[in-house]
Amino acid sequence: MRVLVTGVAGFLGSHFADRLLGEGHSVVGVDNFSTGFHENLDHLAHEPRFEFEELDICTAFDPGPVDYVFNFASPASPPEYLRLAVETLRTGSAGVENTLQIAARYGAGFLHASTSECYGDPLEHPQSESYWGHVNPVGPRSVYDEAKRYAEALTMAYHRTRGVDTHLARIFNTYGPRLHPDDGRVISNFIMQALRSEPLTVYGDGSQTRSFCFVDDLIEGIVRLSRSDEHLPVNIGNPTEFTILECAQTVLEVTGSKSELRFEALPVDDPTRRCPDIAKARALLGWEPHVSLKEGLIRSLDFFRSKAGLPLSVAPPR
Repeated sequence: MRVLVTGVAGFLGSHFADRLLGEGHSVVGVDNFSTGFHENLDHLAHEPRFEFEELDICTAFDPGPVDYVFNFASPASPPEYLRLAVETLRTGSAGVENTLQIAARYGAGFLHASTSECYGDPLEHPQSESYWGHVNPVGPRSVYDEAKRYAEALTMAYHRTRGVDTHLARIFNTYGPRLHPDDGRVISNFIMQALRSEPLTVYGDGSQTRSFCFVDDLIEGIVRLSRSDEHLPVNIGNPTEFTILECAQTVLEVTGSKSELRFEALPVDDPTRRCPDIAKARALLGWEPHVSLKEGLIRSLDFFRSKAGLPLSVAPPR
């Protein structure tokens, strides 16, 4: 297939391009580098089946005939989508519509990378796809939450009224190599602070929970969803729940760091609990994650050590 991947220079987009190329497909990647990085694509510089064009998907474009469109374009970390508030909303609206129009034009399949943030600060736990969410539509985080919720509605409208073969992946917290070390997400924050022997910043009292999925597991789930007949949202994430304090302790164990914890005020509308119900993914896709948090952190460590300017391949403590 010839496949369009938007946001290809980002954390997930670049990994997904690797997966598609590894399966023998050709990839047309686009990105405007607002939050993506050239280095995520450096290893593809001499790959003949990879085409790249620098552009903003909010401006209409035509990549030529494609068999599938995977839309990963959007700021995803809180510091970035707060900095790029209007751009985030436009990416989830005009940008998503432009990519849906490409899928409609060429009769291509379409998968949109949505988010667990559609559930907001959930009143239902764990979160199943039938839950409509508890989202503040005017809070600071609304620029991301509402962009993603609108994008889901737009995707379903194109499916229902224009016959596009669409899929919606609600992605929960994901980590691994190429997660930018300073993007403000908990795993990257903790690892870099631990490697630099700085205090680990814990917001609130650390009792809030997250569920962390290693990137390889997530990519497998998205691939299976894209080849399914399911058009409604499907949770793709790890259902093993950790408190932020438990996550911090696991990072300290894996890195061997003696860093202490530093507690700061909880950000506005920060979810207190976040855990996917993946019964639907198990039943429809035969998918569930297999990489534990500790194993995934160990497999990510050399990447973060390189970003901290530290030697690689240091055996982790047992």
